[in-house]
Amino acid sequence: MLQRFFRKYDKTDIAMWLIGAALAVLVVYGAVQTLTAGKYSSAVWRDFIVFGLAQGSVYALIALGYTLVYGILFMINFAHGEVFTGGVFTACFVAIALSESGFSDEHWILSLLILLTVAVVVSMAVAVLLERIAYRPLRNAPRLVPLITAIGASFFLQYTYRSLYGSGVKTYPDIKQLSGTWTFLGTKILKTQGVVIVASVILMVGLYIYVQQTKAGKAMRAVAEDKEAAALMGIDVDRVIVNTFALGGALAGAAGILYAMLFKQVNAFMGFIPGIKAFTAAVLGGIGNVPGAMLGGLFLGIVE
Repeated sequence: MLQRFFRKYDKTDIAMWLIGAALAVLVVYGAVQTLTAGKYSSAVWRDFIVFGLAQGSVYALIALGYTLVYGILFMINFAHGEVFTGGVFTACFVAIALSESGFSDEHWILSLLILLTVAVVVSMAVAVLLERIAYRPLRNAPRLVPLITAIGASFFLQYTYRSLYGSGVKTYPDIKQLSGTWTFLGTKILKTQGVVIVASVILMVGLYIYVQQTKAGKAMRAVAEDKEAAALMGIDVDRVIVNTFALGGALAGAAGILYAMLFKQVNAFMGFIPGIKAFTAAVLGGIGNVPGAMLGGLFLGIVE
């Protein structure tokens, strides 16, 4: 039995399992020590959980872009973090203009919708251009080639944003109506955190319904299952792939605005860390699995 085991798994696999198990034990031990030490009060833990849910909601929206593309093309779009950056960075200039004119204070809901629209449109455009220029010519290439291309596209977009918008940090202006807190079940929640959580849940539920119930969503699932068979059944595979990139870009743009509500600051290189964390969330939930990406993002946000 041991001989069969060692034939199936080499020393590298066993070493990785042991390292993973050791890390898991350390994390559990540290968490138990922190909980039993009584260092933080129950109110502080509630604040941690609320902020973790808000942060995890943003990760989940970005992770959905990774998992949608992987489900269709079986490739990791490492430029997705820059798709996220493009929308929120462009919308920052609109936010500053609306704030300086006083429009955002008088019509804050309309201002948020304008910023959301700008971010979504820009991120969708970047995602579609990426697919058309960088990925489509390599669709039948070995899987390592699109991966390297995605990394190159990521650097290209980062320095494009720096050239267009500058290398400095831009700050999103505050919206007066979203200052302060709400009380929910005895817990005080920052208004920005509440808006982020509710908006993210609406977007994630909307995406799930779109994928499961609409004709376009069924076409996406068919292409993910078997491109050749889907094409034989009359589905336009190229169009479905473009729609998938556009949908992932739209979610990334929306996530960008929610991220800006939480952290306020944006820059040309901001997409790298959230992108890596969102990719981790997608892997945690089972990459290619839409509900898994949602849960993975929320889990990562709370644990972090």
